[in-house]
Amino acid sequence: QLQASGGGLVLAGGSLRLSCAASGMIFYINNMGWYRQAPGKQRELVASITNGFSTSYGDSVKGRFAISRDNAEKMVYLQMNSLKPEDTGVYYCHVLDGIDSTYWGQGTQVTVSS
Repeated sequence: QLQASGGGLVLAGGSLRLSCAASGMIFYINNMGWYRQAPGKQRELVASITNGFSTSYGDSVKGRFAISRDNAEKMVYLQMNSLKPEDTGVYYCHVLDGIDSTYWGQGTQVTVSS
C-alpha cells in the first residue's frame, strides 16, 4: 500500500530526499509521516504532516528535515539536510486514513557515514 524510496549512503553533512507513494487502495488520507528505527532502538517519529499541511518534527531533526506532501498524487516526502551519523536507521513512511486505519511502508535504509 505504501512504497518508499530514496534511502542510501551519504557522508555526514550531506542530504537525502525520501519519497513515499500511497496506493489508490487508500482512499482518504489524513496524516502522513516518517518514522525511523536505529539498530537496538525503538521506532521513533521523525516528522508528520496533516492533510491541512500542519507539520511536526522530532526534536533531533528540527531545523534540518522538512516534510511535505502532495495530496493529488498521494505522496509524502522527507528532505533531510545536514545529516548526522545518528540519523542512520531504517525510515518508514506512515499513513493514517480517514477511518483511522494505519499503513506502513516497507522501510528504506539511510546510512550516514562520518
